[in-house]
Amino acid sequence: MLSRNQIKYIRSLELKKFRNEHNTFIAEGNKLVNDMLAAFESELIIAKPSWMATQGDIPTKELLVADEEDIRKASLLKNPQDVIAVFKQPVYDIKDANPSEQLVLVSDGIQDPGNLGTIIRLADWFGIEHIVCSLDTVDAFNPKTVQATMGALAHVKVHYIDLEAWIQRYKGKLFPIYGAFLDGKNIYSEKLSDTGVIIMGNEGNGIRPAIEAFVTTKLFIPNYPANRKTSESLNVAIATAILCAEFRR
Repeated sequence: MLSRNQIKYIRSLELKKFRNEHNTFIAEGNKLVNDMLAAFESELIIAKPSWMATQGDIPTKELLVADEEDIRKASLLKNPQDVIAVFKQPVYDIKDANPSEQLVLVSDGIQDPGNLGTIIRLADWFGIEHIVCSLDTVDAFNPKTVQATMGALAHVKVHYIDLEAWIQRYKGKLFPIYGAFLDGKNIYSEKLSDTGVIIMGNEGNGIRPAIEAFVTTKLFIPNYPANRKTSESLNVAIATAILCAEFRR
């Protein structure tokens, strides 16, 4: 049986201040935890005996057997599964996110954890290894973000940094900086690079002016047919999917 303090600790990781204090994050669910175990250092796992029976050697500092009631009390999900794990947050080198050598996705103030989680999943699918986020982007280790990645967080490195300073660091380098705009060029008629930066903006405000100033090519995803009245814009995760697919095509 889990102690009250253990349950309190696990549930506290819903909040960023406690994730930062402990330098940990939470993942729930059989497949998600298995994916994360291959990439992150595990501090604690609580699991039903049925889950443990399907595993070999479980790499974690602390492993606790839990019944359904324990899982329910500790879980942040409406429909808990068989296992909850606490992982150490990784430390990545921002220098590895070099747009002179690869495509790098950038989040300029994306706020919805589901959107960011989906974008991380898309990056994984399309072979984009790094996402660089503004400091006000939602936390990649928010439990809702982690769940939305469906395990892709184990393959994509997410960095948080002052975007202006980061882009300035590469000033003078010969790579394109793309941004999604309603007044941009039709993405289907543009020649796209396999290196550079793709910037996606905030759900409500788009790319902020200070970051827009660095954009070398503004891209637009046209609606169809062009003269048909339609919704104002696409969801940022949907737009990212279309952009990534077109870049890889």
